[in-house]
Amino acid sequence: MGKATDIRTVAAALHFLPVQTRVALKFGAETLTQVTCARARVKVSDDRGRTAEGWGETPLWVQWVWPSTSAYEERHAALKSFCIELTDLWASIRSPGHPLELGHDFVETVLPGWLQGFNQRQRRGKEPMPWLAALVCCSPFDLAVHDAYGQLHGCPTYETYHAGFMNRDLAYYLQPAPRSGAVFQGKYPAEFLAAQRPESLLAWHLVGGLDSLEASELTGKEAHDGYPVLLEDWIRRDGLKCLKVKLRGTDVDWDFGRLAKVGSIAIRNGVDWLSADFNCTVSDPEYVNGILDRLRDEQPRVYGMILYVEQPFPYDLERHRMDVRSVSARKPLFLDESAHDWRLVKLGRELGWSGVALKTCKTQTGALLSACWARAHGMSLMVQDLTNPMLAQIPHLLLAAHTETIMGVETNAMQFYPEASRPESAVHPGLYQRREGRVDLSSLQGPGFGYRLQDIKRELPGPAVECSG
Repeated sequence: MGKATDIRTVAAALHFLPVQTRVALKFGAETLTQVTCARARVKVSDDRGRTAEGWGETPLWVQWVWPSTSAYEERHAALKSFCIELTDLWASIRSPGHPLELGHDFVETVLPGWLQGFNQRQRRGKEPMPWLAALVCCSPFDLAVHDAYGQLHGCPTYETYHAGFMNRDLAYYLQPAPRSGAVFQGKYPAEFLAAQRPESLLAWHLVGGLDSLEASELTGKEAHDGYPVLLEDWIRRDGLKCLKVKLRGTDVDWDFGRLAKVGSIAIRNGVDWLSADFNCTVSDPEYVNGILDRLRDEQPRVYGMILYVEQPFPYDLERHRMDVRSVSARKPLFLDESAHDWRLVKLGRELGWSGVALKTCKTQTGALLSACWARAHGMSLMVQDLTNPMLAQIPHLLLAAHTETIMGVETNAMQFYPEASRPESAVHPGLYQRREGRVDLSSLQGPGFGYRLQDIKRELPGPAVECSG
Protein backbone atom coordinates (compact mmCIF):
# COMPACT_ATOMS: atom_id res chain seq x y z
CA MET A 1 0.00 0.00 0.00
CA GLY A 2 1.47 3.29 -1.09
CA LYS A 3 1.14 6.78 0.30
CA ALA A 4 -0.92 9.71 -0.93
CA THR A 5 2.38 11.53 -1.43
CA ASP A 6 3.63 9.01 -4.03
CA ILE A 7 4.42 10.21 -7.53
CA ARG A 8 4.94 8.79 -11.00
CA THR A 9 6.73 10.41 -13.93
CA VAL A 10 4.73 11.67 -16.89
CA ALA A 11 7.21 13.57 -19.11
CA ALA A 12 10.90 14.35 -19.49
CA ALA A 13 13.15 16.55 -21.60
CA LEU A 14 16.91 16.79 -22.06
CA HIS A 15 19.19 19.74 -22.88
CA PHE A 16 22.92 19.69 -23.63
CA LEU A 17 24.98 22.67 -22.47
CA PRO A 18 28.57 22.81 -23.80
CA VAL A 19 31.19 24.35 -21.52
CA GLN A 20 34.79 25.31 -22.34
CA THR A 21 37.47 25.35 -19.65
CA ARG A 22 39.67 28.43 -19.09
CA VAL A 23 42.60 26.17 -18.17
CA ALA A 24 43.22 22.50 -18.86
CA LEU A 25 42.61 19.85 -16.21
CA LYS A 26 44.63 16.65 -16.39
CA PHE A 27 43.01 13.42 -15.29
CA GLY A 28 45.06 10.24 -15.54
CA ALA A 29 46.40 9.97 -19.07
CA GLU A 30 43.90 12.47 -20.51
CA THR A 31 43.39 16.22 -20.38
CA LEU A 32 40.02 17.94 -20.12
CA THR A 33 39.45 21.20 -22.00
CA GLN A 34 35.69 21.01 -22.56
CA VAL A 35 32.64 19.25 -21.17
CA THR A 36 28.97 18.84 -22.02
CA CYS A 37 26.49 19.22 -19.18
CA ALA A 38 23.30 17.16 -19.46
CA ARG A 39 20.34 19.02 -17.96
CA ALA A 40 17.10 17.06 -17.51
CA ARG A 41 13.57 18.23 -16.77
CA VAL A 42 11.15 15.63 -15.41
CA LYS A 43 7.42 16.17 -14.83
CA VAL A 44 5.71 14.15 -12.10
CA SER A 45 2.12 13.61 -11.04
CA ASP A 46 0.33 12.27 -7.96
CA ASP A 47 -2.96 10.36 -7.75
CA ARG A 48 -4.91 13.59 -7.34
CA GLY A 49 -3.64 14.83 -10.69
CA ARG A 50 -1.33 17.47 -9.26
CA THR A 51 1.86 17.95 -11.29
CA ALA A 52 5.25 19.55 -10.82
CA GLU A 53 8.53 19.79 -12.73
CA GLY A 54 12.00 19.16 -11.38
CA TRP A 55 15.47 19.68 -12.78
CA GLY A 56 18.79 17.88 -12.58
CA GLU A 57 22.16 18.44 -14.20
CA THR A 58 25.44 16.54 -14.46
CA PRO A 59 28.65 17.14 -16.44
CA LEU A 60 29.30 14.26 -18.86
CA TRP A 61 32.97 14.20 -17.93
CA VAL A 62 34.19 11.66 -20.47
CA GLN A 63 37.73 11.24 -19.13
CA TRP A 64 36.48 10.40 -15.64
CA VAL A 65 33.48 8.20 -16.41
CA TRP A 66 35.14 6.32 -19.25
CA PRO A 67 38.96 6.25 -19.13
CA SER A 68 40.13 4.73 -22.40
CA THR A 69 42.43 5.05 -25.37
CA SER A 70 39.38 5.25 -27.65
CA ALA A 71 38.80 8.62 -29.30
CA TYR A 72 37.29 11.25 -27.02
CA GLU A 73 34.55 12.23 -29.45
CA GLU A 74 33.48 8.63 -29.91
CA ARG A 75 32.93 8.23 -26.17
CA HIS A 76 31.37 11.70 -25.87
CA ALA A 77 28.83 10.93 -28.62
CA ALA A 78 27.96 7.62 -26.97
CA LEU A 79 27.26 9.31 -23.63
CA LYS A 80 24.94 11.84 -25.28
CA SER A 81 23.14 9.10 -27.21
CA PHE A 82 22.61 7.09 -24.04
CA CYS A 83 21.19 10.15 -22.24
CA ILE A 84 18.73 10.65 -25.11
CA GLU A 85 17.57 7.04 -24.84
CA LEU A 86 17.14 7.33 -21.08
CA THR A 87 14.87 10.36 -21.47
CA ASP A 88 12.02 8.22 -22.79
CA LEU A 89 12.47 5.64 -20.03
CA TRP A 90 12.38 8.26 -17.28
CA ALA A 91 9.29 9.88 -18.82
CA SER A 92 7.13 6.84 -18.20
CA ILE A 93 7.77 5.22 -14.83
CA ARG A 94 4.38 3.62 -14.15
CA SER A 95 4.82 2.42 -10.58
CA PRO A 96 4.26 5.23 -8.07
CA GLY A 97 6.54 5.88 -5.13
CA HIS A 98 8.99 8.18 -3.41
CA PRO A 99 11.95 9.39 -5.53
CA LEU A 100 14.37 7.16 -3.63
CA GLU A 101 12.16 4.19 -4.46
CA LEU A 102 11.78 5.17 -8.12
CA GLY A 103 15.49 5.86 -8.50
CA HIS A 104 16.54 2.64 -6.80
CA ASP A 105 14.18 0.50 -8.87
CA PHE A 106 15.33 2.17 -12.09
CA VAL A 107 19.03 1.65 -11.40
CA GLU A 108 18.54 -1.91 -10.16
CA THR A 109 16.06 -3.25 -12.71
CA VAL A 110 16.03 -1.01 -15.80
CA LEU A 111 19.47 0.53 -16.27
CA PRO A 112 21.60 -2.67 -16.39
CA GLY A 113 19.56 -4.24 -19.17
CA TRP A 114 19.30 -1.00 -21.10
CA LEU A 115 23.05 -0.47 -20.91
CA GLN A 116 23.65 -3.99 -22.20
CA GLY A 117 21.24 -3.43 -25.06
CA PHE A 118 22.76 -0.04 -25.86
CA ASN A 119 26.23 -1.54 -26.04
CA GLN A 120 24.99 -4.26 -28.35
CA ARG A 121 23.11 -1.82 -30.62
CA GLN A 122 25.40 1.18 -30.67
CA ARG A 123 28.81 -0.17 -29.82
CA ARG A 124 29.03 -3.32 -31.93
CA GLY A 125 32.68 -4.22 -32.24
CA LYS A 126 33.71 -1.28 -30.06
CA GLU A 127 34.58 -0.83 -26.42
CA PRO A 128 31.38 -1.09 -24.30
CA MET A 129 30.27 1.84 -22.19
CA PRO A 130 31.13 1.17 -18.51
CA TRP A 131 28.67 1.14 -15.63
CA LEU A 132 30.02 4.37 -14.14
CA ALA A 133 29.24 6.17 -17.39
CA ALA A 134 25.71 4.77 -17.35
CA LEU A 135 25.17 6.03 -13.80
CA VAL A 136 26.37 9.51 -14.76
CA CYS A 137 23.99 9.59 -17.73
CA CYS A 138 21.18 8.48 -15.42
CA SER A 139 21.88 10.99 -12.67
CA PRO A 140 20.31 14.19 -14.16
CA PHE A 141 16.96 12.42 -14.37
CA ASP A 142 17.22 10.92 -10.90
CA LEU A 143 18.12 14.36 -9.49
CA ALA A 144 15.22 15.93 -11.35
CA VAL A 145 12.72 13.49 -9.81
CA HIS A 146 14.00 14.26 -6.29
CA ASP A 147 13.65 17.97 -7.05
CA ALA A 148 10.16 17.56 -8.56
CA TYR A 149 8.96 15.66 -5.50
CA GLY A 150 9.91 18.55 -3.24
CA GLN A 151 8.33 21.00 -5.67
CA LEU A 152 5.06 19.06 -5.70
CA HIS A 153 4.85 18.88 -1.91
CA GLY A 154 6.11 22.40 -1.32
CA CYS A 155 9.09 21.50 0.87
CA PRO A 156 12.85 21.04 0.56
CA THR A 157 13.74 17.65 -0.87
CA TYR A 158 15.90 16.79 2.15
CA GLU A 159 12.83 17.07 4.37
CA THR A 160 11.21 14.11 2.59
CA TYR A 161 13.65 11.33 3.50
CA HIS A 162 11.67 9.88 6.42
CA ALA A 163 8.75 7.56 7.17
CA GLY A 164 6.18 10.30 6.64
CA PHE A 165 6.92 10.25 2.91
CA MET A 166 8.68 6.94 2.23
CA ASN A 167 7.06 3.52 1.85
CA ARG A 168 10.20 1.45 2.45
CA ASP A 169 12.69 1.58 5.26
CA LEU A 170 16.41 1.21 4.61
CA ALA A 171 16.30 -2.54 5.24
CA TYR A 172 14.64 -2.88 1.82
CA TYR A 173 17.77 -1.49 0.13
CA LEU A 174 20.70 -2.21 2.42
CA GLN A 175 22.24 -5.20 4.18
CA PRO A 176 24.54 -4.70 7.17
CA ALA A 177 27.99 -6.23 7.23
CA PRO A 178 28.14 -9.42 9.34
CA ARG A 179 28.84 -8.81 13.02
CA SER A 180 28.86 -5.04 12.48
CA GLY A 181 25.92 -4.27 14.75
CA ALA A 182 24.44 -2.00 12.06
CA VAL A 183 20.64 -1.98 11.89
CA PHE A 184 18.50 -0.73 8.99
CA GLN A 185 15.12 -2.17 9.99
CA GLY A 186 12.75 0.68 10.78
CA LYS A 187 15.31 3.32 9.85
CA TYR A 188 15.18 5.97 7.12
CA PRO A 189 17.82 8.22 5.52
CA ALA A 190 16.91 11.19 7.72
CA GLU A 191 18.38 9.35 10.71
CA PHE A 192 21.82 9.36 9.04
CA LEU A 193 21.70 12.98 7.82
CA ALA A 194 22.37 16.27 9.60
CA ALA A 195 19.44 17.37 11.73
CA GLN A 196 20.05 20.95 10.58
CA ARG A 197 21.84 21.98 7.40
CA PRO A 198 24.88 24.22 7.91
CA GLU A 199 24.70 27.45 5.95
CA SER A 200 28.36 27.38 4.88
CA LEU A 201 31.03 24.78 4.18
CA LEU A 202 34.81 24.76 3.99
CA ALA A 203 35.82 24.62 0.32
CA TRP A 204 38.55 22.38 -1.12
CA HIS A 205 40.55 23.81 -4.03
CA LEU A 206 41.90 21.46 -6.68
CA VAL A 207 45.62 21.71 -7.48
CA GLY A 208 45.72 20.12 -10.92
CA GLY A 209 48.73 18.33 -12.31
CA LEU A 210 49.14 21.02 -14.99
CA ASP A 211 48.72 23.97 -12.62
CA SER A 212 51.60 26.40 -12.24
CA LEU A 213 52.64 26.68 -8.62
CA GLU A 214 55.19 29.50 -8.88
CA ALA A 215 55.97 32.33 -11.29
CA SER A 216 59.04 30.52 -12.59
CA GLU A 217 56.76 27.84 -14.05
CA LEU A 218 54.69 30.23 -16.18
CA THR A 219 55.02 29.77 -19.93
CA GLY A 220 53.23 32.87 -21.21
CA LYS A 221 50.37 30.79 -22.58
CA GLU A 222 48.26 31.13 -19.43
CA ALA A 223 44.75 32.58 -19.47
CA HIS A 224 44.63 36.37 -18.95
CA ASP A 225 41.00 36.71 -17.89
CA GLY A 226 41.18 38.31 -14.48
CA TYR A 227 41.19 35.05 -12.54
CA PRO A 228 44.22 33.80 -10.60
CA VAL A 229 46.73 31.49 -12.21
CA LEU A 230 49.26 30.73 -9.49
CA LEU A 231 48.30 28.70 -6.45
CA GLU A 232 49.39 31.37 -3.99
CA ASP A 233 47.12 33.91 -5.68
CA TRP A 234 44.15 31.54 -5.41
CA ILE A 235 44.86 30.95 -1.73
CA ARG A 236 45.05 34.66 -0.97
CA ARG A 237 42.06 35.68 -3.07
CA ASP A 238 39.71 32.98 -1.76
CA GLY A 239 41.13 32.58 1.74
CA LEU A 240 41.63 28.87 1.09
CA LYS A 241 42.25 26.45 3.94
CA CYS A 242 42.03 23.11 2.10
CA LEU A 243 43.91 21.92 -1.01
CA LYS A 244 43.37 18.71 -2.94
CA VAL A 245 46.54 17.74 -4.81
CA LYS A 246 46.28 15.78 -8.05
CA LEU A 247 49.15 13.31 -8.47
CA ARG A 248 50.32 11.02 -11.27
CA GLY A 249 50.41 7.70 -9.46
CA THR A 250 53.13 6.52 -11.85
CA ASP A 251 56.13 8.67 -10.86
CA VAL A 252 57.22 8.43 -7.22
CA ASP A 253 59.66 11.31 -7.29
CA TRP A 254 57.25 13.66 -9.08
CA ASP A 255 54.40 12.81 -6.69
CA PHE A 256 56.56 13.27 -3.61
CA GLY A 257 57.96 16.52 -4.95
CA ARG A 258 54.50 17.82 -5.84
CA LEU A 259 53.13 17.16 -2.36
CA ALA A 260 56.21 18.69 -0.74
CA LYS A 261 56.04 21.81 -2.93
CA VAL A 262 52.30 22.34 -2.54
CA GLY A 263 52.73 21.72 1.19
CA SER A 264 55.43 24.39 1.43
CA ILE A 265 53.21 26.94 -0.33
CA ALA A 266 50.29 25.92 1.89
CA ILE A 267 52.29 26.40 5.08
CA ARG A 268 53.51 29.85 4.01
CA ASN A 269 49.94 30.95 3.28
CA GLY A 270 48.04 29.60 6.27
CA VAL A 271 46.39 26.57 4.61
CA ASP A 272 45.40 23.91 7.15
CA TRP A 273 44.69 20.74 5.21
CA LEU A 274 45.80 18.75 2.16
CA SER A 275 44.46 15.65 0.46
CA ALA A 276 46.26 13.43 -2.03
CA ASP A 277 44.49 12.16 -5.15
CA PHE A 278 46.49 9.57 -7.09
CA ASN A 279 44.05 9.40 -10.04
CA CYS A 280 43.34 5.64 -9.79
CA THR A 281 46.67 4.81 -11.46
CA VAL A 282 48.42 2.97 -8.60
CA SER A 283 48.63 -0.83 -8.69
CA ASP A 284 50.49 -1.51 -5.42
CA PRO A 285 49.74 -0.07 -1.95
CA GLU A 286 53.48 0.19 -1.34
CA TYR A 287 53.68 2.99 -3.88
CA VAL A 288 51.42 5.14 -1.69
CA ASN A 289 53.02 3.92 1.55
CA GLY A 290 56.48 4.85 0.30
CA ILE A 291 55.44 8.42 -0.46
CA LEU A 292 53.60 8.83 2.84
CA ASP A 293 56.51 7.42 4.84
CA ARG A 294 59.00 9.67 3.06
CA LEU A 295 56.81 12.69 3.80
CA ARG A 296 56.54 11.62 7.43
CA ASP A 297 60.34 11.41 7.71
CA GLU A 298 61.41 14.36 5.54
CA GLN A 299 58.41 16.69 5.60
CA PRO A 300 56.59 15.93 8.88
CA ARG A 301 54.58 19.17 8.83
CA VAL A 302 53.25 18.39 5.34
CA TYR A 303 52.55 14.80 6.34
CA GLY A 304 50.51 16.01 9.30
CA MET A 305 48.44 18.27 7.03
CA ILE A 306 47.25 15.36 4.84
CA LEU A 307 43.69 14.70 6.00
CA TYR A 308 43.03 11.73 3.71
CA VAL A 309 44.13 9.89 0.57
CA GLU A 310 41.68 9.52 -2.30
CA GLN A 311 41.27 6.42 -4.53
CA PRO A 312 44.83 5.57 -5.58
CA PHE A 313 43.80 2.21 -7.01
CA PRO A 314 41.91 1.08 -10.14
CA TYR A 315 38.17 1.65 -10.62
CA ASP A 316 37.09 -2.01 -10.64
CA LEU A 317 37.21 -2.92 -6.96
CA GLU A 318 35.85 -6.42 -7.52
CA ARG A 319 38.53 -7.20 -10.06
CA HIS A 320 41.35 -5.57 -8.06
CA ARG A 321 40.67 -6.88 -4.55
CA MET A 322 43.84 -5.64 -2.91
CA ASP A 323 44.21 -5.37 0.85
CA VAL A 324 44.75 -1.66 1.55
CA ARG A 325 44.96 -1.73 5.35
CA SER A 326 48.61 -0.70 5.23
CA VAL A 327 47.58 2.59 3.57
CA SER A 328 44.58 3.31 5.80
CA ALA A 329 46.78 2.63 8.86
CA ARG A 330 48.80 5.68 7.80
CA LYS A 331 46.06 8.00 6.58
CA PRO A 332 42.28 7.69 6.06
CA LEU A 333 41.70 6.12 2.64
CA PHE A 334 38.57 7.09 0.71
CA LEU A 335 36.82 5.26 -2.09
CA ASP A 336 35.69 7.45 -4.97
CA GLU A 337 35.55 6.04 -8.50
CA SER A 338 35.04 2.50 -7.14
CA ALA A 339 32.09 3.44 -4.92
CA HIS A 340 29.29 2.99 -7.43
CA ASP A 341 26.86 1.79 -4.75
CA TRP A 342 26.62 0.60 -1.14
CA ARG A 343 27.64 -2.96 -2.07
CA LEU A 344 31.02 -1.74 -3.27
CA VAL A 345 31.34 0.44 -0.18
CA LYS A 346 30.78 -2.75 1.80
CA LEU A 347 33.50 -4.54 -0.17
CA GLY A 348 35.80 -1.58 0.30
CA ARG A 349 35.34 -1.74 4.06
CA GLU A 350 36.25 -5.43 4.00
CA LEU A 351 39.45 -4.59 2.11
CA GLY A 352 40.47 -1.88 4.55
CA TRP A 353 39.16 1.38 3.08
CA SER A 354 38.18 3.82 5.83
CA GLY A 355 35.80 6.19 4.08
CA VAL A 356 33.86 6.97 0.93
CA ALA A 357 33.73 10.06 -1.28
CA LEU A 358 30.19 10.62 -2.49
CA LYS A 359 29.17 12.25 -5.77
CA THR A 360 25.71 13.29 -6.92
CA CYS A 361 26.75 12.41 -10.48
CA LYS A 362 26.29 8.74 -9.55
CA THR A 363 22.63 9.59 -8.75
CA GLN A 364 21.18 11.29 -5.70
CA THR A 365 19.55 7.97 -4.80
CA GLY A 366 22.80 6.03 -4.84
CA ALA A 367 24.70 8.72 -2.92
CA LEU A 368 22.11 8.73 -0.13
CA LEU A 369 22.06 4.94 0.19
CA SER A 370 25.86 4.76 0.22
CA ALA A 371 25.98 7.52 2.84
CA CYS A 372 23.54 5.64 5.07
CA TRP A 373 25.43 2.35 4.77
CA ALA A 374 28.78 4.00 5.44
CA ARG A 375 27.49 6.00 8.42
CA ALA A 376 25.92 2.91 9.96
CA HIS A 377 29.30 1.15 9.77
CA GLY A 378 31.41 3.97 11.19
CA MET A 379 32.97 5.06 7.90
CA SER A 380 33.81 8.71 7.24
CA LEU A 381 32.27 10.62 4.34
CA MET A 382 33.48 13.23 1.89
CA VAL A 383 31.68 14.83 -1.06
CA GLN A 384 33.90 15.23 -4.12
CA ASP A 385 33.41 17.43 -7.13
CA LEU A 386 33.04 16.60 -10.79
CA THR A 387 33.85 20.25 -11.52
CA ASN A 388 30.13 20.97 -11.18
CA PRO A 389 28.95 24.26 -12.73
CA MET A 390 25.49 25.81 -13.06
CA LEU A 391 22.64 23.76 -11.55
CA ALA A 392 24.92 20.77 -10.96
CA GLN A 393 26.62 22.69 -8.16
CA ILE A 394 23.48 22.94 -6.02
CA PRO A 395 22.60 19.28 -5.21
CA HIS A 396 26.36 18.66 -4.93
CA LEU A 397 26.72 21.22 -2.12
CA LEU A 398 23.46 20.17 -0.48
CA LEU A 399 24.68 16.58 -0.27
CA ALA A 400 27.83 17.73 1.52
CA ALA A 401 25.85 19.94 3.88
CA HIS A 402 23.47 17.14 4.86
CA THR A 403 25.93 14.24 5.14
CA GLU A 404 28.31 15.85 7.63
CA THR A 405 31.53 15.21 5.74
CA ILE A 406 34.96 14.82 7.28
CA MET A 407 35.77 18.39 6.18
CA GLY A 408 33.59 20.59 3.97
CA VAL A 409 33.27 19.95 0.24
CA GLU A 410 35.43 19.94 -2.86
CA THR A 411 34.29 22.62 -5.27
CA ASN A 412 36.37 23.73 -8.23
CA ALA A 413 34.14 24.84 -11.12
CA MET A 414 35.12 28.43 -10.26
CA GLN A 415 38.70 27.50 -11.13
CA PHE A 416 38.07 25.89 -14.50
CA TYR A 417 34.96 27.56 -15.96
CA PRO A 418 33.72 30.36 -13.65
CA GLU A 419 31.89 32.23 -16.40
CA ALA A 420 29.73 29.19 -17.17
CA SER A 421 27.74 29.80 -13.98
CA ARG A 422 27.26 33.55 -14.26
CA PRO A 423 23.41 33.46 -14.49
CA GLU A 424 23.19 31.13 -11.48
CA SER A 425 25.74 33.12 -9.48
CA ALA A 426 23.60 36.26 -9.79
CA VAL A 427 20.98 34.48 -7.66
CA HIS A 428 23.29 32.31 -5.54
CA PRO A 429 26.56 34.26 -5.28
CA GLY A 430 27.86 32.27 -2.33
CA LEU A 431 27.69 28.98 -4.24
CA TYR A 432 29.95 30.02 -7.10
CA GLN A 433 32.68 31.87 -5.25
CA ARG A 434 34.81 30.97 -2.25
CA ARG A 435 35.32 33.60 0.40
CA GLU A 436 37.32 33.11 3.60
CA GLY A 437 37.79 29.56 2.39
CA ARG A 438 34.09 28.73 2.38
CA VAL A 439 31.00 28.50 0.17
CA ASP A 440 27.72 30.00 1.40
CA LEU A 441 24.47 28.04 0.99
CA SER A 442 22.11 30.56 2.60
CA SER A 443 20.50 31.54 -0.72
CA LEU A 444 19.12 28.00 -1.19
CA GLN A 445 15.55 28.36 -0.07
CA GLY A 446 12.17 26.98 -1.00
CA PRO A 447 10.96 23.61 -2.30
CA GLY A 448 12.96 20.92 -4.02
CA PHE A 449 16.67 21.66 -4.20
CA GLY A 450 16.02 25.39 -3.86
CA TYR A 451 17.27 26.25 -7.34
CA ARG A 452 14.96 29.31 -7.61
CA LEU A 453 14.89 28.80 -11.36
CA GLN A 454 12.34 31.57 -11.84
CA ASP A 455 15.03 34.05 -10.76
CA ILE A 456 17.86 32.63 -12.89
CA LYS A 457 18.14 34.36 -16.27
CA ARG A 458 19.55 31.57 -18.39
CA GLU A 459 18.47 30.85 -21.96
CA LEU A 460 18.65 27.12 -22.56
CA PRO A 461 19.41 25.61 -25.96
CA GLY A 462 16.51 23.75 -27.47
CA PRO A 463 15.90 20.28 -26.04
CA ALA A 464 17.75 17.38 -27.61
CA VAL A 465 14.65 15.30 -26.95
CA GLU A 466 11.25 15.64 -25.25
CA CYS A 467 9.13 12.64 -24.24
CA SER A 468 5.72 12.10 -22.69
CA GLY A 469 4.75 9.01 -20.74
